[in-house]
Amino acid sequence: MNSAAALSSHADPRRLPPTVLSNVLTIGKRELRDAVRSRWFLLYTIAFAALGLAVSFVSAAGSGGTGLSGYGRTTAGLVNLVLLVVPLMALTAGAATIASDRERGMLSYILAQPVRRNEVLIGKYLGLLGALLACIFLGLGFCTLVLAWKGQRTSAESMLWLGGLSLGLAAGMLSVGVLVSTLVRRASVAVGTAIFIWLSLVFVTDLGLMAGAVALRLPIRDLFALSLINPLQVFKMWTLHAVDANLDVLGPAGLYAAEEFGARLHLIFGGCLAAWVLVPLGIAGVAISRRSPL
Repeated sequence: MNSAAALSSHADPRRLPPTVLSNVLTIGKRELRDAVRSRWFLLYTIAFAALGLAVSFVSAAGSGGTGLSGYGRTTAGLVNLVLLVVPLMALTAGAATIASDRERGMLSYILAQPVRRNEVLIGKYLGLLGALLACIFLGLGFCTLVLAWKGQRTSAESMLWLGGLSLGLAAGMLSVGVLVSTLVRRASVAVGTAIFIWLSLVFVTDLGLMAGAVALRLPIRDLFALSLINPLQVFKMWTLHAVDANLDVLGPAGLYAAEEFGARLHLIFGGCLAAWVLVPLGIAGVAISRRSPL
């Protein structure tokens, strides 16, 4: 009977061995449990919800009103909030996961078990992604509930788009953080590198893009192509496009994209974010399979 089961599993190469899935789920559950119990999860969730409400107050004040503004107006402010908080949260969480286990000797203990290195990598990634999912939707959900309680009209579609794209951005930045964690042995150095990457994406890339466009007089097509390299810019353009905002608020590149590609922008933006998830994670898989755990 065992031989028949083995033959059936070999007959279908697309079917994963049960041990692979169970190992990934076990490691993912452990990583998710540790992340939810940690202080950063609680602090980021509270800070995200509090800042979302603060953004709503500022939006209302800017429009001449008082109190909380509607979610449709708050979405524009929350986009900039997500651009700052979510990449930092995902990068630092991913950078600390493998490097901290290696520094404490836990990685050698885990790899001494009947588990493959890529299973450990994927399990840790999925566990942290689940924690980020809970953090993002708890923060956005609390903000939306308060707005609804105050009698403000909320847009469920805008909320879902913002939450889903925030998770996509978090998945890409988490992948980069995990890659850093596999390449750097010390957790403090890995987290510092992640913060440097965050600063580069948030500030240096935007300023460099603006300066390059002015100094080099880049064509609109090239300016839009360079914008697609930065996942934060992709998230911003995709969010505004998804909630039916005018991309011309992003300048000539956004206006060019809306007129040139139209409905195909969803595929372009989705492909860019998917590349930021798969490419760093694939490189991390190759790196962790070839490097010593010590």
